[in-house]
Amino acid sequence: MKKVFLSVIIPAYNEEGNLSDNRFVQMLNWLKKQPFSQEVIIVDDGSTDQTAKLVAELIQPFKFARLIRNRHHGKPYTVKRGILESCGQLVLFSDFDQATPISEVKKLIKKARSGFDVVIGSREISGAKREKEPGYRHLMGLVFNFLVRLVVFEDFTDTQCGFKLFSQASSRAIFKRLYHYDKHKPKHALVGAFDVEVLYLAKKLGYKIAEVPVNWRHYKTKRINPLRDSISMTLEVLAIRFRDALGDYD
Repeated sequence: MKKVFLSVIIPAYNEEGNLSDNRFVQMLNWLKKQPFSQEVIIVDDGSTDQTAKLVAELIQPFKFARLIRNRHHGKPYTVKRGILESCGQLVLFSDFDQATPISEVKKLIKKARSGFDVVIGSREISGAKREKEPGYRHLMGLVFNFLVRLVVFEDFTDTQCGFKLFSQASSRAIFKRLYHYDKHKPKHALVGAFDVEVLYLAKKLGYKIAEVPVNWRHYKTKRINPLRDSISMTLEVLAIRFRDALGDYD
């Protein structure tokens, strides 16, 4: 497999609404203009709409982009599949809606080049910008971050921003140990607290981690259910410690 400088992993699930404007193609065009080599791996999570078909058509002019089709397992398994199939010196996973624009990766790359193994985008630290976010969504994030700091670790201001960069070595080591979602057959979008698990593993394995402020904009989605997702993510945060005690991450 040909090595590249940057791999970009993008999970996709019923994204027709996010294909109604040019954000997806703009992301590909921006990457195409960069001086470094790249690959983009879009992993479709068993979408029930026309996402996979439309993405396959849109990426045809971009030889560095490819589509992987999965059965529906949820975002954690989808990201894991893409990362383990990547070949970049650096590996980024980014949300399909480009809430954090791909151009923000320059900040993360700069930090990685200064000696960090894992660099995560943050919407909370000084210098970050949040646009058009409903108050209830921000409140959900603050409550969840408080829970994470109480139960798991106090190191990070924002574990849930879908914009994280890894060295190739750290991406392999972390995601191979990620709790297996292979058997999950959710009836809805499954996000979970896997970002917390990823950072927990990164710390456990001794990787050097940095947070970088990023620009972020809220885009409407029907995939978030505040009550259901809050309960699910709370249980998963509690389960991280339990799984570690059982040796699941060794």
